[in-house]
Amino acid sequence: MTVRVLVVDDHPIVRGGVVALLRGHADLEVVGEAGTAAEAIALGRELAPDVVLSDLRLGTGSDGVDVTTALRAGGTGPAVVILTTYDHDVDIVRAVEAGAAGYLLKDAAPEAIIDAVRLAAAGGTVLDAQQERRVVATMRTRRAELSPREREVLTLLVSGRSNRDIARELFLSEATVKTHLIHLYDKLGVDSRTAAVAAARAAGLID
Repeated sequence: MTVRVLVVDDHPIVRGGVVALLRGHADLEVVGEAGTAAEAIALGRELAPDVVLSDLRLGTGSDGVDVTTALRAGGTGPAVVILTTYDHDVDIVRAVEAGAAGYLLKDAAPEAIIDAVRLAAAGGTVLDAQQERRVVATMRTRRAELSPREREVLTLLVSGRSNRDIARELFLSEATVKTHLIHLYDKLGVDSRTAAVAAARAAGLID
């Protein structure tokens, strides 16, 4: 069976390279190319490909996750695989939540990209074990219900403030700040200031 693929990337040279890679395999057919999210959505609906291989960042405005959301509305439509240079937990989770079949980095081996397209077309999920663990951890962290005060403490923590500085700014005692930090660590599943900042940033709780 031939797998029909729509390639989406806002950089013509990169897009051309992906197209050339796919066309080197007899079981894969590139049915279209798009450089913007709007083009990708229109072509995705018009051409009905089996797989959409889309970059994450597509210039200003809508991105690959928006393409996924539009084409996978109702749980139908083509399988979408995000192919990107951005290895961020938040982006991976956004893609998965939007209905993407997988998330692959552009520095992956050519055969890994080809295998990902075939796997997605067959209904499989294109996430390695490490990515799956990161998705689960990030989604768990996102569900952590931080109180308004804990969010204030977290924001100041990110800026590098000491417990004493945080206490002064929020008009709290240092003991109270330590208590908030204990609660933060527990909710984020970490045991240090550095890990708390990393977990919160990965989960999209902070910029």
